[in-house]
Amino acid sequence: MHRRSFLATAAAASSAAAPAGQPVLLGGPTFLKSSDPRELAREARRLGYSAAYCPRAASKDTALLKAIEEGFAAEKVVLSEVGVWVNLMDADAAKRKENLDKVTEGLAVADAVGARCCVDIAGSFHPKIWYGPDPKNFSKEFFDASVENARKVIDAVKPRRAKFAYEMMGWSVPDSPDSYLRLIRAIDRPGFGVHIDVCNGINSPERFYNNGAFIEECFRKLGRWIASCHAKDLEWITEMNVHFVEVVPGRGKMDYRAYLKGVASLAAPVPLMLEHLKTAEEYAEGAGYIRKVAAETGVKLG
Repeated sequence: MHRRSFLATAAAASSAAAPAGQPVLLGGPTFLKSSDPRELAREARRLGYSAAYCPRAASKDTALLKAIEEGFAAEKVVLSEVGVWVNLMDADAAKRKENLDKVTEGLAVADAVGARCCVDIAGSFHPKIWYGPDPKNFSKEFFDASVENARKVIDAVKPRRAKFAYEMMGWSVPDSPDSYLRLIRAIDRPGFGVHIDVCNGINSPERFYNNGAFIEECFRKLGRWIASCHAKDLEWITEMNVHFVEVVPGRGKMDYRAYLKGVASLAAPVPLMLEHLKTAEEYAEGAGYIRKVAAETGVKLG
C-alpha cells in the first residue's frame, strides 16, 4: 500500500475507534428495596450505571438530603433528576396550586442533593388526562402559563445547582427545538434548563423516518441548556392510522448512534436515563443495546 494511503487509512481507523467527546452517564432505576442512599448508589454501580434517579426525599429532611448527596458521590454516581409528574395546567385552581407546590418542592430537593434537574411536562388542558392531547396545548394561553409557572418555581427556589426543565411532548409546548428555544427566551431565567426525550418529540411519520436528523437538531440548537436525557425507543405498529409505541431500546427505530453522539457532544457529561420499561430484564436488555452502540460508535460511557 502507498505510504500516503496507508497513513490515511490508519488515521481513519484510529478516529473511528477513538471515544467521541464527553462520557455519557448511563443510568436507570435499580429495583433494590432499600432506603439507604449508599446502598442504592452501590446497586446502581453494580448494574453498570454512572447515573441514577434521585431517591424520594423532602426538602426539610436535611439529614437525608445530605446522606443522598454524599452516598451517591462516594460511589461516583451522578444524580440525574427529580421527576415530578403533575399537571401544572389543571383546570381546578386548588389542584393547580398544589401541583405547582409539588414541583417547587422537587426543585428544592434536586438543588439540595446536587441533582442535574427537576423535570415535569408543561402540563395539559385535557379535562381528564393530565398529560393528554388538547388543541389549547398550542395556544398563547398555554405558552404564557408555561412561562409563568417556570418563573414561579425558579424564583421560589433560586437554585444554585439544579435546573428546572420541561420535558418535550408531541402534543404540547415544547414540541420541537424551536418551540423550546421560544420558551427559554421567554422564561429568561438561568435556572431553566432543557430535558431531552427524543421519543416524546416524534409526532409524525416524517420525524419517525428522519429521527436521526431530528436528534441532531435537538442537540445542535439546545445543547448548551441540556441537563439530562431519557432513553427509550419507538416502534410503529401498522394499522389504519399512525400508532407509535414505546419499546426497549434496540427493538425500535430510534437512531441511537445519533443520540449517543449528541449526548457526548455536550460541554460536560450528561445523564442518559432508561425509563418506562416493565422489568429488570428489560432494563438490562436496553442498557446492553446502548452499550453495544456506544462501543460501535466510539462513545465512552461514564
